[in-house]
Amino acid sequence: MKSRLLLILFFATISFSCDDDGPYDDYLVARPVLMDAIAFKTEAIDITDPTPIISSGKIYAYKDYIFINDVDLGFHVLDNQDASNPKPIVFIKLEGTNDISIKDDKLFADSYGDLVIFDISDINNIQLTSRLENAIYNNNIWLASLEFPQADIYDYSEIDYDKDIVVGWEVKTERRSVAEYESQFVCDSCEFISNAENTSDSQPSVGQGGSLARFKIIGNYLYVVDYSNINIFDISNLETPKVLDDVQVAWDIETIFNQGAILFIGGRQGMYIYDIKNPEKPQFISEFRHGTACDPVVVDGDYAYVTLKGGNFCGNTESGLYVVDVSNLQNPELKVIYPMVGPNGLGVKDDRLFVCDGTDGLKVFDKSDAPNLVQISHFEDMIAYDVIPLEKSLLMIGDGTLRQYEYIDGTISLLSTINLN
Repeated sequence: MKSRLLLILFFATISFSCDDDGPYDDYLVARPVLMDAIAFKTEAIDITDPTPIISSGKIYAYKDYIFINDVDLGFHVLDNQDASNPKPIVFIKLEGTNDISIKDDKLFADSYGDLVIFDISDINNIQLTSRLENAIYNNNIWLASLEFPQADIYDYSEIDYDKDIVVGWEVKTERRSVAEYESQFVCDSCEFISNAENTSDSQPSVGQGGSLARFKIIGNYLYVVDYSNINIFDISNLETPKVLDDVQVAWDIETIFNQGAILFIGGRQGMYIYDIKNPEKPQFISEFRHGTACDPVVVDGDYAYVTLKGGNFCGNTESGLYVVDVSNLQNPELKVIYPMVGPNGLGVKDDRLFVCDGTDGLKVFDKSDAPNLVQISHFEDMIAYDVIPLEKSLLMIGDGTLRQYEYIDGTISLLSTINLN
């Protein structure tokens, strides 16, 4: 059974019998406006004309198209046949989503814990083909908006926690007992959770994501990491994926990357290594532990490159680029740490390592003498979040701006810039 994640911080009230004595007063009482979950999910999907991006997230490349995640809202699709002038062509509205993966014109995405599948064979006529309820994680109740109104009492007595979601609030002044008001409390035990690929520029049957990906298609299997598990789907029949047993990894896992039949799972506590020789049952091999930090990872040959981002919700670990020797999968060994400002995604192409260092821009390293790295380029004055090195070009997203670079005689130069805000 999939892990059950409670996606709401809520307030509970203690009810009292009508014959309670005691003083009364006027209070602002907020009641949730409810909507049936099935109806809400149906309305959360649409195909529209291009629209400005709200919060740019990950990027994904497939054929001549670039997909840019608008966090929790959907995906912007760009026609990239002319990389010097990419053009937005459509917006896939898909609320509650963070990632995608594509194989043979079938787009797999998450939406409020469901696995959603689109047919994109005609990019101008994208069709929803199926939705697997709670295939990634189960949720009993969640909010369409986490904005709480100003009120003295929050009354949840009318909610059916198995069927309803909150889409708004109604606030009225009501006369209530002072004892009731003083007895309401915040539920301290409740948990809140915010919200092998072809790397060619030709016509791949499987697209390519970056190091921040939670989705990974390998052969006939789709692997999706939620906050603690690897969710496994048999997609040999793309029209009707089969949900297989998930594998528990650790709490706060964030990313997935593979090198052949080995999975490297990035988490806030460490990097976890799994064998998928039996693709339906990943087997734990070992782990590399580090302090609490956000942790994407890419692997090339004998070395794993891990960016650790400290501060804010990521943890107290000092930000840096960790180079880990994984030649012995049973015993990964840290070789060197390179200081970073606030690193995010990273990628490898031949002897080049590309690191998105947040507000410090994009950094390019020569890794031919790994674990010793030599910085050869630094693109400053930009925010760098996610990067995908393709065969002939490099894609990079940050703060709503997509930049593309081309490789020329061992160096890279800017090819195009498009602001999606």
